[in-house]
Amino acid sequence: MSTVARTDASHIAVHWKEEDYVQPSPKFVGQANLSDPAVVERFKEEHFPECFREYADMLAWDRYWHTTLDTSNPPFWKWFVGGTLNACYNCVDRHLAKYKNKAALIFVPESETEPTYTLTYQELYIRVNEVAAVLRDFCGLKAGDRVTIHMPMILELPITMLACARLGIVHSVVFGGFSGEAAGLRAADSGSRVMVYADAYYRNGKLIDHKTSADIAVQTAANEGQTIDKVLVWRRKDGQDLSNTAMVSGRDYYMEDLLERFRRAKVAPVSVGAEHPLFLMYTSGTTGKPKGCQHRTGGYLAYVTGTSKYYQDIHPEDVYWCMADIGWITGHSYIVYGPLALAATSVIYEGVPNYPDAGRCWRIAEQLDVNIFHTSPTAIRLLRKAGPDEPLKYNYRFKHMTTVGEPIEPESWRWYWEVVGKREAVIVDTWWQTETGGFLCTTKPALDPMKAGSTGPGALGIYPIIYDEHGKEIPAGAGRAGNVCIRNPWPGIMQTIWKDNDRFVRQYYSKYCKDPKSTDWRDWPYFAADGAVLAGDGYYRILGRVDDVINVAGHRLGTKEIESACLTVPQVAEAAVVPVVDEIKGRMPAIYASLKPDVTDGAHVSEQIVATVETIIGKIARPKAVHIVPDLPKTRSGKIMRRILAAISNRMDTGDVTTLANPEIVEQIRKQVQGEGPVELQEGPEDVKRFGEQE
Repeated sequence: MSTVARTDASHIAVHWKEEDYVQPSPKFVGQANLSDPAVVERFKEEHFPECFREYADMLAWDRYWHTTLDTSNPPFWKWFVGGTLNACYNCVDRHLAKYKNKAALIFVPESETEPTYTLTYQELYIRVNEVAAVLRDFCGLKAGDRVTIHMPMILELPITMLACARLGIVHSVVFGGFSGEAAGLRAADSGSRVMVYADAYYRNGKLIDHKTSADIAVQTAANEGQTIDKVLVWRRKDGQDLSNTAMVSGRDYYMEDLLERFRRAKVAPVSVGAEHPLFLMYTSGTTGKPKGCQHRTGGYLAYVTGTSKYYQDIHPEDVYWCMADIGWITGHSYIVYGPLALAATSVIYEGVPNYPDAGRCWRIAEQLDVNIFHTSPTAIRLLRKAGPDEPLKYNYRFKHMTTVGEPIEPESWRWYWEVVGKREAVIVDTWWQTETGGFLCTTKPALDPMKAGSTGPGALGIYPIIYDEHGKEIPAGAGRAGNVCIRNPWPGIMQTIWKDNDRFVRQYYSKYCKDPKSTDWRDWPYFAADGAVLAGDGYYRILGRVDDVINVAGHRLGTKEIESACLTVPQVAEAAVVPVVDEIKGRMPAIYASLKPDVTDGAHVSEQIVATVETIIGKIARPKAVHIVPDLPKTRSGKIMRRILAAISNRMDTGDVTTLANPEIVEQIRKQVQGEGPVELQEGPEDVKRFGEQE
């Protein structure tokens, strides 16, 4: 291994072998939504952007658009300009004539002693209307207002989202596992006056008091200058108070009580312009401040509907289970909006995949006759470790399986296909991001062979390219990695970062923009900040982030945000966060902290750091290790060298440290973390090897 840190992605060698192809079964091909090879021609670049009419025409429009793509103000693209529609109408109302008594959502509680609960499209319509009446007539909300929803995986979460969409209210859903502080900061940034909570939920066999987060969120928002007028609280069980946290008079209201005033209320769906914001999805950023990805109504809904139909192969008669959390973009796109727009039956599971044992997922699949399964490599690794032979004990049959959120290594892919899919289901290994709204690279399940570890070619109408640091294309089959970019806009791309257009341009477009004055979309490639290599067959293999965001179980956590939390512990002088490889979660944070003078109880400070990170960000950010060190390795200008700490945590070569201001500290830290004796160095995954190189 070289002792010199490489900063140019084009110089990073790729060492793995190419995997063999796996063909889709004739049975799958015969029933697939996308089985006509002519689709490739329809979505070729010469037919862009009009090719995306095919997706938009899957929706019901109140007024048809006059311009498919407006590029007059790049990179703030506008899609289906002049068109008006309502997302809730497209996901609920329009299905009633044909599917009103069909299951829309099936709720599976974590406890197996509690029955599943099915909501038909007619029942969903009634409940969404009643909640929309509460939001409009009790809360005084209107189109364009924002609502922050901090809820677990219960049916009332998508009901509340759809009620917002019915009114043109912009919802901002915060992952239920995030802390009250995290929710409050997001509510403040979005300017929400109303927050929606649940009193409690079940997780890993425990009852979690979620209402406690509401008080913290309201106070955090107030500290940021944002007043929360109302907190609406759903009871996890009707008529039962599962939270020990008191309701605040004049601020907190049980939805159950409010809905008594609005039974059988009907609220007409508000027709909004295609560019009207549908939701904000906050994702961790590298500056420590979460950024609100703002997604439009028309383009986003068209894109997730089209990709759900063509890549997830959802038919109305399928039972589809995306085992993600609605609090992330996967849940928005591929539990709520995409599947419901297709009149799917979508499963919502409250709990963890291996509770009470490793067979739980497969029992659910058998019980509900699930035939489309969608999950992350982290869950696949966890289930494989917990019960490698469990799927074979259950009588379910998947026709289709998705993997999403992070790259999947070939070994895990093969278990997923052979054992979980029983060598019958096709796999689509998708690559995309919060910012992109929907899939960017994936195989077409009935048309393309699968290849373990590779996501596949660009999705229909998506034209990827790999650039080196100098903007030179790295061709297919070169065996070199680079920065994957998308050369063209697409309907699912975010509109902007909420209240921060400059950051949007700087973060996603400035790096490879060919001409800032141009209105030609070809001059504005989208920089995904992911590393990738392109094989000779046109299949992309994603390596992970090229910046300092750690992908924990498919959830992107900004290291700066975690470091900022560490520094709120009074005894901590400096902190650095790096990724460490974890067998189950893929990557986890490792924290290095130096203490202020005269602080001697490092063990106590470590406990405080863990507790603080969990409080400020959430348990998802819990570090794998906290190392209290005498100092952090720094350049002579005072910059902390995180790549060296990442190398130590992952037993990799630290490279040349002689130019550091304090080179002696590296060996001290190495012995503290790895022990006194000699250590066999590891090659390390590409994303960890590259971590911190762009600082």
